[in-house]
Amino acid sequence: MAHSILNSSPTPQTADNPSQAIVRVRRLIWKIAIATVVLMAIGSATRVANAGLACPDWPLCYGQLVPTAQMNLQVFLEWFHRLDASLIGLMAIVLVGQSWWWRRELPNWLPWMSLVTLGLIVFQGILGGLTVTELLRFDIVTAHLGTALLFFITVVSMGVALLPYRGTGTAKSLRWVSLTGAILVYLQSLIGALVASQWVLHQCLSYKNLCAVMNSHIIGVVPPTVTVLALVVWALRTPALSQPLRILAKLSGGLVFLQIGLGVATFYLRLQVEPLTVSHQAIGALLLGSLVAFTVLAFRDARVVKI
Repeated sequence: MAHSILNSSPTPQTADNPSQAIVRVRRLIWKIAIATVVLMAIGSATRVANAGLACPDWPLCYGQLVPTAQMNLQVFLEWFHRLDASLIGLMAIVLVGQSWWWRRELPNWLPWMSLVTLGLIVFQGILGGLTVTELLRFDIVTAHLGTALLFFITVVSMGVALLPYRGTGTAKSLRWVSLTGAILVYLQSLIGALVASQWVLHQCLSYKNLCAVMNSHIIGVVPPTVTVLALVVWALRTPALSQPLRILAKLSGGLVFLQIGLGVATFYLRLQVEPLTVSHQAIGALLLGSLVAFTVLAFRDARVVKI
């Protein structure tokens, strides 16, 4: 199914003159993608503020939809995190309805992939509940972020696949470089989730515990960084490469350097500046999204027959 997304695009006529159905569905998909980035940032803020158990029950908070009597910063962060997740779930349901209602005007894969997104968000909700009932168990917290990133990847892939695009047929090899980079960034994000969910930085610096996990995350920066820089250089040295791919390559390169800078600052400041930690999580998600977008467009570009 993922292969069909990477190799599918609307017909040339639809791509140049998208129907109202495609425009509306695409707009909803990008709203979901933005809300997902916000959700992950709020989730990171909830963790650094030690607010993961601020609402001791689930799915309600202190048995209420809006816990006004108990509201403080920690409760607000956890409550708002759940609210954003609920809104994304509702939008995913709407996406399924729209995709099947307008299925004759949409690519064949879209209704099925909308069901996949709904399944992922339901599973994500279950993991969210387990993070509370299991008292922030690190493996569940890591799976929670990993599923959120998979959901984000799926949504971005769908949105990019529906964009109008005229390729040049020059990205055949670049698609594999960007795909490799996306996989490496995803794996590095999972290691980062393990570091965060176990407070590995504090454990390592204060008690010399879990330093292997910390070092794995630090060393793990190298493979994705080298891959993304190779993508940027290769893209810039391909004169006929389309402008959208060129922009995405530059964006990925810039995000890599920003992410490394945030990681170094977070390490040396020992997580004392919460906005840096939250930004580190958000920029990592955006980097992954840019690489996924490049990959999808590159696979579409590779289908262009040069004359």
